[in-house]
Amino acid sequence: MTDTTTGLPADALEGDLSAPSDNTSPTNIGGYLWSTIAARDLGVISRTDAYTRLRTTLATLAGLERHAPSGMFYNWYSPRDGHKLTQWPGTGDRVDPFLSTVDNAWLAAAFRVVARAEPRLAGPADAIYDSMDFGYFHDLNARPGVGLNRGGFWVTPPPGCNVPGNYGGDTTPVYYTCHWYDTSVSEARMATYLGIAKGEIPAKDYYGTLRTMPEQGCDYAWQEQKPTGVTREYLGVPVYEGVYAYRGMSIVPAWGGSMFEALMPDLFVPEAAWGPRSWGINHPATVRAQKEHGLEEAGYGYWGFSPASNPFGGYSEYGVEALGMSSDGYASDRERTNVDAGYAGCREATNPTPTFGDGVVTPHASFLALAYDRPAALKNLAGIKNNLKAYGPGGFYDAVATKSGTVARRYLSLDQSMIMAAIVNDLKKDRLKGYFVDRSFEKAVRPLIAAQIFGSSLG
Repeated sequence: MTDTTTGLPADALEGDLSAPSDNTSPTNIGGYLWSTIAARDLGVISRTDAYTRLRTTLATLAGLERHAPSGMFYNWYSPRDGHKLTQWPGTGDRVDPFLSTVDNAWLAAAFRVVARAEPRLAGPADAIYDSMDFGYFHDLNARPGVGLNRGGFWVTPPPGCNVPGNYGGDTTPVYYTCHWYDTSVSEARMATYLGIAKGEIPAKDYYGTLRTMPEQGCDYAWQEQKPTGVTREYLGVPVYEGVYAYRGMSIVPAWGGSMFEALMPDLFVPEAAWGPRSWGINHPATVRAQKEHGLEEAGYGYWGFSPASNPFGGYSEYGVEALGMSSDGYASDRERTNVDAGYAGCREATNPTPTFGDGVVTPHASFLALAYDRPAALKNLAGIKNNLKAYGPGGFYDAVATKSGTVARRYLSLDQSMIMAAIVNDLKKDRLKGYFVDRSFEKAVRPLIAAQIFGSSLG
């Protein structure tokens, strides 16, 4: 998937290992960096090969066009020569160069891994990491007394909604997304961890995101179900510790109910170990919910729902819809079956016990579950490989529809990099977490996670 001259990976590759796409993102590049370390540590490639690959990529990254004041990378580059994309390859459609909070977080996470895994490259990796200021994404006044990260910004006004401003302290305006990352179970929490560890985001703002929307009245009756919970205070921030009920469990939901929202940050940050009263319960409950949805509630015979290639064309977001905060969240099947159990006193149930259709599972979701139910994950993957035939010359294809057997015969960099990270953590005792976490990161972040008390339970 990777250009040998630039060391930049394509976003996607066809199932026969042909036609790499002419676009890449900071997440793709970060995923390639940590996957190279994983491949080295697993003995798939030599230490010399890994060093050469990493050095090539870091050299290219040092020369890519960035937003100089923040040190952040734009969201789309050509892997062939590293130029910033302003037109989409193949179509010529306009691309408004955007700087994504979450994509830059995953690239920054990879720099931390490289610096400790390959000390000979710590200098260039740390230099880029140190130049990245997550304060540029962080709105200190998002809510009374607490800040949140915006989704990102443009340097020139794009079409549609945007918010002019500059959180980084200089006078040149940028144009922020109109939304914040305001939910706790989100892959975007990696940006908050990094910003806090670097001293660019206040520690108390870790508690600014919502577990669920508040339950009182009907103002939030658009959410999937009426939560239960109590309010606690952390560092002066009141937090409603809401949970959803699902098959006898209590779970803090993600926005869409997908696996990578819940578990991707846990590949690097030992959330379950540091937060035994929060993530240490919610992560295994999320895995169990995904498994029970696929095997029992929907009857697909397989499980593991997360955004991936759509076997019927394009890209789609998949999840356990009943565990998505949005009432029309990510569905688990081709038919986009919506679960609506109503909202007591505010919204009548329209589809409380639906019949599900052609469920779509993605292998990367099972790999993410390895840390919490290894036997079930391996059994599920064996069925996806051997029975659903969703395995090709590059490994597991991106997704498969369980009823029709239709396979998304593509490989996405993001999904493959989650697979590599999960494998090396499983076989090498959380190796990537060991590289990612140093003493200063643990001192800044661990007490925040340890203090949390979710209302989660396994029943």
